[in-house]
Amino acid sequence: MRLKTIEKLCCPFDKGDLQIEVFVKDIGMNVLEGILFCTACKRKYPIVHGVPIMTPDEYRQKALEKPFLNFNSRADG
Repeated sequence: MRLKTIEKLCCPFDKGDLQIEVFVKDIGMNVLEGILFCTACKRKYPIVHGVPIMTPDEYRQKALEKPFLNFNSRADG
């Protein structure tokens, strides 16, 4: 995921601004692994293999997201 793309995204639930916590980048400085989090509603969206997972709660697979959501203390709070 390109960092420029993140500037164009918003929270799909409340349209709030998103902040990013980057865990892994590639040589081209694209984000491969990380967390997007909404500054308004505090929802967290993992970035897995360069793809942000921003689906509605009822369709999310928490077991797949848990390692990313617990990776860093900032992601927890």
